[in-house]
Amino acid sequence: MPENKPLVLLAAGGTGGHLFPAQALAVALKARGVRVALATDERVAGYGGDFPAESTHVIPSSTLRGSSPLDYAKTIAVLTYGLAKAWLVLGRLKPAVVVGFGGYPTLPPLFAAAMRGIPAVLHEQNAVMGRANRALAARVDAIAASVPEVRLLPEAFRPKVTVTGNPVRPNVIAAASTPYDAPQPGGPLKLVIFGGSQGARVMADIVPDAIAMLDPALRARLVIVQQARGEDRARVAGDYEKAGVTAEVAPFFTDLPARIAHSHLVIARSGASTVAELSAIGRPAILVPLPGALDQDQLGNARVLEKAGGAVVMEQKDFSPERLAAEITRLAASPDTLAGMAAVAKGIGTLDAAERLAALVLKTAGI
Repeated sequence: MPENKPLVLLAAGGTGGHLFPAQALAVALKARGVRVALATDERVAGYGGDFPAESTHVIPSSTLRGSSPLDYAKTIAVLTYGLAKAWLVLGRLKPAVVVGFGGYPTLPPLFAAAMRGIPAVLHEQNAVMGRANRALAARVDAIAASVPEVRLLPEAFRPKVTVTGNPVRPNVIAAASTPYDAPQPGGPLKLVIFGGSQGARVMADIVPDAIAMLDPALRARLVIVQQARGEDRARVAGDYEKAGVTAEVAPFFTDLPARIAHSHLVIARSGASTVAELSAIGRPAILVPLPGALDQDQLGNARVLEKAGGAVVMEQKDFSPERLAAEITRLAASPDTLAGMAAVAKGIGTLDAAERLAALVLKTAGI
């Protein structure tokens, strides 16, 4: 693409939760003839996607991992080094605008943008504004929100907010064209289970035991796809084999959106991208928010979908095999309930979020 075309620098942590919406925006921007570069952290090496950026820049960053003076000193040192590197990268790239997708890896590029007077946009994927985004809110020109009500967003910065939704990848948009096919009495019941891009130990520990507790007639109907950590894969697969359940277990599924689209019920964590994809595709879910987060962002995300009627939320302290088995039994006995949940979830999805965000980014840049 000609070098005189405007360039947008996307800043996102190197995990799927941040990279997926950034990837969706990159696709939308490139379709408009805009060049895209990516600033991220070293975790991007393990990312399974093909990010459509003309260049990728690894910027050092860190989160505070302790409360000792040494911990503070280490964090400040890494962030200072990252800020210096981001300053140099921005000086070389000369982006028209910088877009941050939350998390500590966005701090150096967005602070450097503010120091250089480069327009900047924040995107908040969660229903609860994260600490990094709160720290940056005063220094950006616009804030894009995934939901109308974002908790912990300082009142002074609400005039900067535009609700765009959370961008989803093209393969999610493709999967969204598959209508929900409610399970038939006595027919297959397809479950998809995952806990984020690297799987979740709690799903491996709880779900197979819950499945083993189901009535044999219901167990015989199940067709399961489950994401499990490599060290848990054999154990989970063995548990399903003992229970006489058809199951495909793997550490990662590159076609997860398509598998979600062909499911009857999803059991998952409630990261922002997961909730956005469930809503875009329109599938009922049992959501188990990641516990222990300071701001309880996953719980906030899950409650949005639960309040609308598209999901059942089980906090991890209540996520037992007995409780899960009872919930699966209840939902399996009511195809109409599942279909209603799917319709509600679909109703709050935003398929054009990437286009909305792209329009905001280019407006902020004056392009």
